[in-house]
Amino acid sequence: MTYSSYKKEFKQLAAKPAIMQKFIKHNAPKKRSCGINNFRCSRCGRTRAHMSSYGLNLCRHCFREVASSIGFKKYS
Repeated sequence: MTYSSYKKEFKQLAAKPAIMQKFIKHNAPKKRSCGINNFRCSRCGRTRAHMSSYGLNLCRHCFREVASSIGFKKYS
C-alpha cells in the first residue's frame, strides 16, 4: 500500500473507532528487542556507533565532543 492509501484508510475509519484501533493494532510495526536500531544516541539520534557503557547512550561522535565536560580524560 502506498502512503496516500493509508491516509485514505484512516480517513474512512475515523468514524469507526473500534475498527480503527484494531487496524492500528494489527498493522503497527513490531517492537524491537535487539538489533542496530534498538538504541539511539540521546544527543543526535544516530543509531550506529552507539556506546551504552556507563549509561551514556551517546554515539562516538557526540562522546568525543562532550567527553571532557563529562569528566573523561584523554590519555596520550
